[in-house]
Amino acid sequence: MAIITEHNQLSEIIIAYPNIIPLINQFNIKLGTHDKTIKTICHENNLETDFFTSILNTYINNDYFPEKALKSFHANTIINYITQTYNYYLKYSIPNIDRHFTFLISQSGDNNNLPLLKSLFDELKQDIFNLIEFDTKIWFPSFFKRNDLGNTLPSNCSNIEEKVNDLKNMFIIHLTGNYEPNLCYAVILAIINIENDIIQNNRIRNKILVRIYNTLNI
Repeated sequence: MAIITEHNQLSEIIIAYPNIIPLINQFNIKLGTHDKTIKTICHENNLETDFFTSILNTYINNDYFPEKALKSFHANTIINYITQTYNYYLKYSIPNIDRHFTFLISQSGDNNNLPLLKSLFDELKQDIFNLIEFDTKIWFPSFFKRNDLGNTLPSNCSNIEEKVNDLKNMFIIHLTGNYEPNLCYAVILAIINIENDIIQNNRIRNKILVRIYNTLNI
């Protein structure tokens, strides 16, 4: 798979990989990019071109992870990116799943285990909220202050990844009874999208930001 550079047209990348649309939305980039290059769009949106292309390549190719390059960026750049991602979860991703899930249950009768799956999603949602609250209210503000976080040092978030994967698998393997198939597909697709986003975001959070933090606080 070819590495994306600043000279590529962003529209061509989106057409080839439409799953990056939520990602570019997190950078406040909207569709309708015409034939503009990534470099031009980054300049128009006051984005660091190298950082944006690094994130883009990371999302498109699971085997690509420019650890050295990402560590070269200022920690504030990475923190701002993760914060934007969290805001996207809170404003769009999670409410979208909630709406589809609630509508699916209301349109599917009562002879299924959808309420159980919804309770699993609610647990996952609370874990995500707890992570966001810790990072944004405790960890990020203390990043450049040598605060002793003790045993509350950021975890690797593996439990969140496991729970979202379990929820996806429950739908695919253990869904029972009657349900509205199109609405069910919408819920599963939304879960898969946030799962991919969480995995990639956590790679950057855990492999880059946590290590930078540890280096600053040796």
